[in-house]
Amino acid sequence: MKRFAIQLCSVVVFFVLWKSYVTLFDVSPLVLPPPEDVLAALVQLMQRPDTYFHIYTTLAECLGGFVIAVVSGTLIGQVLGRVELLDTIFKPFVVALQLTPKVALIPLFILWFGFGIESKIVISALMAFFPVFANSYLGAKSVDTGLVEVFQVGNATGRKRFRLLVIPASLPYILTGMEMAIVLSIIGAVVSEFVAGSRGLGYLATVKLQDMEVDTLFAVVLLLAMIGFVLYFAVGSLRKVLIPWHESGRARKTA
Repeated sequence: MKRFAIQLCSVVVFFVLWKSYVTLFDVSPLVLPPPEDVLAALVQLMQRPDTYFHIYTTLAECLGGFVIAVVSGTLIGQVLGRVELLDTIFKPFVVALQLTPKVALIPLFILWFGFGIESKIVISALMAFFPVFANSYLGAKSVDTGLVEVFQVGNATGRKRFRLLVIPASLPYILTGMEMAIVLSIIGAVVSEFVAGSRGLGYLATVKLQDMEVDTLFAVVLLLAMIGFVLYFAVGSLRKVLIPWHESGRARKTA
């Protein structure tokens, strides 16, 4: 309750400072509308049926990309982390893909997958892939060699070692990557809607900017922040379920 009270007070202070700045410096509503106008626009936005269609579209894009990134990033990270030959061959390509500006690839994916939701999912997955891969790779590399020797002495099968040793040792790292990936998947979906969208919250923000409805534009951004917070909290809560024995899971549980 103390943590929640502190966080609530910080949000209140933020809006007070926002209101004070707009009032004291007489900022134009076309540059920075007051918070009460943004909140009123958010209420009006949530009363429109088409808003939920845009929310559904953005959620489908980011969650689809997130799932693809988690599955592919985890598998590739584990394989490269455990097979040295494949690591030597393929890791430079993975790193090069990460270093390539993703925005520059958006027109290419639109050319390949069209203007529909498929291209947005691919872009979202590409944005979210590397954190999961990097943490899965690190988890595979961080398995205690002493425990590996214990399993070998006990004549444990490869499947049993993977299930009882590798997965528990890698999960804390993978979950950390997933927390970063869910944020990046939202960014990927919204940016792709900016560039070539006809639906979704990113497209809605672009429309409101063109119509100079700045208060509604801020409301869309606030709505995106709220969705991102909920998704990030949901992914972070998986620690309590999947790794209650780990320090990070206990810390979040007792915080």
